Amino acid sequence: MKNKLVDLNNHLFAQLERLSEEEMDATRIDLEIRRTEAIVDVSEQIIRTAGLQLRAAELVAEHGKRLTDHLPSNLPMIGPSYEG
Repeated sequence: MKNKLVDLNNHLFAQLERLSEEEMDATRIDLEIRRTEAIVDVSEQIIRTAGLQLRAAELVAEHGKRLTDHLPSNLPMIGPSYEG
């Protein structure tokens, strides 16, 4: 799966459009509200992860090899061998 943050943005707007459908009955509204809550929960985690990745990239940019030489092997996405 190769989703990007722009895809998340598209999903959020698509859900907003579904919530805006005026002809929905009460059952469908309840279903869409539960769906929206789930989407928001997952979205928040994705955004937090992206923020953490950005912070890691900032640290690497600021400290370069001094930092990457000392990273644990369980952080390959910001280590010296990462090919992103």
